[in-house]
Amino acid sequence: ILLLTGCADKKTPGELLSDGEKFISEENLPEAVLSYETLINDYPEDVLAPEATIRLAAIYQNKLVKNMSEEESLKRSVELFKSIYQKYPDSEQAPTGLFMAGFVLANELRNFDSATETYNFFLKTFPEHELSTSAKEELNNMGLTPEEILQKNLARQN
Repeated sequence: ILLLTGCADKKTPGELLSDGEKFISEENLPEAVLSYETLINDYPEDVLAPEATIRLAAIYQNKLVKNMSEEESLKRSVELFKSIYQKYPDSEQAPTGLFMAGFVLANELRNFDSATETYNFFLKTFPEHELSTSAKEELNNMGLTPEEILQKNLARQN
């Protein structure tokens, strides 16, 4: 009987993704994280796994998990964003995952070497993707302050 009730309680990937969305809207982050992690771990081959991974990465990028340092949270987001391409290279989310890994590395962790490597890999792998222009801009402006970017753009116009 325990085996049967255990199986009956197992949620589908769609239910887990919906639960995650519901928990985020209720600002119940621990349950949202659990829903997304359960989907990713229990259904790694499901079509919804990349979407759950990108949502989980965004939670960490936004430093919403309590009892975790900002740096640790950001590093976890980079791991998750990169894992989308590594595990699901043909998924719709793979390019966004790679781009976002580069973005967090450059703009939040200030790890310019890794960010450059990630953006260059993105451009080599997805040269026609809609984010390729943004990746090129990120590479051109990496490490610059907003004021320096503005001066650079004004100088380019003259």
